[in-house]
Amino acid sequence: MSSSPPSKPAAASKDKLNIFSFKDKNKILHLGWIAFFLTFFVWFNHAPFLSAIGDTLNLTKDQVKTLLILNVALTIPARVIIGMLTDRFGPRRVYTAILAIGAIPCFTFAFAQDYNMLALSRFLLGFVGAGFVVGIRLMSDWFPANELGTAEGIYGGWGNFGSAAAALLLPTVAIIAAAVFGGEAGWRYATATSGVVMMLYSVIFYKMVRDTPKGATYFKPKKSGAMMVTSKGDFWLMMVFKLPMYLALALLAWKLSPAGVSLLSQTTINIVYIGLALLFIYEFVTSYRFNKDVFTTPVPEAQRYDFKQVGILNILYFATFGSELAVVSMLPLFYQETFNLSIVMAGVLASSYAFMNLMSRPGGGWLSDKFGRKITLLILTAGLTVGYLLMGLLDSTWPIALALLITMFCSFFVQAGEGAVFAVIPLIKRSMTGQFAGMAGAYGNVGSVVYLTVLSLVSYQVFFFVIAATAAVGFFTLFLLKEPEGVIVEEMPDGSFAQIQVG
Repeated sequence: MSSSPPSKPAAASKDKLNIFSFKDKNKILHLGWIAFFLTFFVWFNHAPFLSAIGDTLNLTKDQVKTLLILNVALTIPARVIIGMLTDRFGPRRVYTAILAIGAIPCFTFAFAQDYNMLALSRFLLGFVGAGFVVGIRLMSDWFPANELGTAEGIYGGWGNFGSAAAALLLPTVAIIAAAVFGGEAGWRYATATSGVVMMLYSVIFYKMVRDTPKGATYFKPKKSGAMMVTSKGDFWLMMVFKLPMYLALALLAWKLSPAGVSLLSQTTINIVYIGLALLFIYEFVTSYRFNKDVFTTPVPEAQRYDFKQVGILNILYFATFGSELAVVSMLPLFYQETFNLSIVMAGVLASSYAFMNLMSRPGGGWLSDKFGRKITLLILTAGLTVGYLLMGLLDSTWPIALALLITMFCSFFVQAGEGAVFAVIPLIKRSMTGQFAGMAGAYGNVGSVVYLTVLSLVSYQVFFFVIAATAAVGFFTLFLLKEPEGVIVEEMPDGSFAQIQVG
């Protein structure tokens, strides 16, 4: 194996990470988090209006809760697919497409006249939630390893704040729209406006972003079509971790069946079950054909990666981002019902959970860069377990101020944990960062589907306790994680090999 000197993908940008700069890699960081912010703003533009939407279309409580599940369902396969497309075509083109196309279901949701259109639009909007994956790959190609955790944390944290911004800003926009246009459909104009802004930004993003610094190599997988593994054991482990994504979609189908909210007939649901089973078999066969060489020819040690690392991070993102998606969706309603608050006040208080993203997720990335990836994840996962246990104890007898403090405490550990997870993912294998981010991101959505389904069956308190239990499971799996160190080897377009320092 021939090899070139260690590659420094961000060497063309010699400036340090500086959030007050809008040059070189710092410009890419800002353009990236704004794109992510807008996708989350649109993805959760329904959360502050759940009561108003229910009143406008005469929805039952079960139908409203089903919208929450539908909102995160499509993101499960979308993040995996978007991750592959990003590694293949580059972040600039893929993110632009998501921003532009994602506005369409936003408009159909805003002006839906019946539950079927409302539900279909909310389901399709899950596609917008896949945008997060694209920026993870974009940051990994612009920032060196010693700044990567912080950069990914800023991208993820400031972008994630889009959900809180939606809860804070959109109710006011709706009030203004209702005053200008009349009627009680201010929520329609508010949600539609968010789609217009996202579509306009797609043009700015396309014109101003590059996939890599000038002169740097954009590493692509050697083959495209499925996720590559580098050992027989890793192939079987990968397939084990693929299965929960299909089971989560089956769980969603069950929720839509006559046993749930009766949105679809039992015959249709049975067809969905069969389709999911056939898709899993197809993916198994495709993945085997894609990776069949590892069963006969050992991959050189220097070119291997350990899929177990990806699997552990999947579990952690299930508990962190999965719980965040679920909690952000239900928290305004939780505050409104528990403390008998107005829609606007409940939205303001609930936004405190996502508000912590501004500092906590970058903080998780920074702590990982500074003190080590594994120890940071252990501490943060323990903290979020305690945080959700406290959330489960909240009821109407607690002072609102104390409830708010507990919400923010829990949120810090959840989002710092997310930042720490994505401080590790780009250091496993650079050319597959999009795919790893896609799979971990999909697990976040699997978690949200599971948690929201649990919420539809139990009380708010039990819902929080279930999240705490799964976080505890994630804590113990962390003892199997290896601290990233040394170099990862990537193949150059000319067939030579470059080494990228990761620790």
